[in-house]
Amino acid sequence: MTELTWQTGDTWIVATGVVCAMACALIGNFLVLRRMSMMSDTISHAVLPGLAITFIVTESRAVVPMFVGAVLAGILTTVLTQWINRFGQVERGAVMGIVFTTFFAAGLLLIEQAGDRVDLDPKCVLFGALELTALDRINLSLGPYEITAPRALIVLSFALILNLLFVAVCYKELRISSFDPELATTLGFNAQIMHYLLMVLVAVTAVAAFEAVGSILVIAMLIVPGATAYLLTDRLGVMIAASMAIAAFCAASGHLATVVLPQWLPIKSVSTSGMMATLAGLVFLVTALFAPRHGVIARRRTKLKRKPWNSERKNSFPFDEKRTCA
Repeated sequence: MTELTWQTGDTWIVATGVVCAMACALIGNFLVLRRMSMMSDTISHAVLPGLAITFIVTESRAVVPMFVGAVLAGILTTVLTQWINRFGQVERGAVMGIVFTTFFAAGLLLIEQAGDRVDLDPKCVLFGALELTALDRINLSLGPYEITAPRALIVLSFALILNLLFVAVCYKELRISSFDPELATTLGFNAQIMHYLLMVLVAVTAVAAFEAVGSILVIAMLIVPGATAYLLTDRLGVMIAASMAIAAFCAASGHLATVVLPQWLPIKSVSTSGMMATLAGLVFLVTALFAPRHGVIARRRTKLKRKPWNSERKNSFPFDEKRTCA
């Protein structure tokens, strides 16, 4: 068997993937609880026209203008989705599907138009360039200490810290507004404001991770770890901690798989972001089958133990249940 080779660049890739996955999973829990999972797909793809328009206007790939343009596109997507859903009387899932496809297609067209002036490959939009993370390093001074680390890792670390601060400060408001918006209003804080603040953070996180990992991993880590943890516990705090642990595990083991699989199987290479997302899906599948209370097998066993008069009750998927996380 070929000996496993691990280099410094692999460590940076794993660190970047883990931080990205944890930042996404942290706020993704509240998307799962609010039944807004597709919003992650919508926002992560809607930032593309923001990037393209910013480049066309400024003719520059400077970090700040590109970041601002992408975040504004994400916020516009959120407002537009909410407006169409409320005043157009269109189902939320249909609205997000319409906005997502429209914005993403417009972004691809704009990239094609500026193809001779920008080195942005449409494939990079989907899979990112996580393998090249270690090549783009910057120096960061922290008092007497100076750190040299990949730019993507530093940006994503700030995104993770921002998300942690937001959840820590607004934990009670997020919990109540996620389960009972009317009660939140009664208690004196606007559930709509919490909704828009959450969507802004989703947009900021998606933009921070977009270049490094691509939209596929952003979408996967925003939803899959939270959905997996949702099947394992009914307590919100435990759900958040479990989702971040699952996200970190999938990111680390995903890159390890990309190093090992080409040595074990007759394949040339594996996408790191794609493998991380694939492992997240496999973890969710196993959890959906074997979760102790809300898994398919456990629910089937419970149904068989029911009394005859209640045995014909429809067995719904776990996400169809109305559950409250304490």
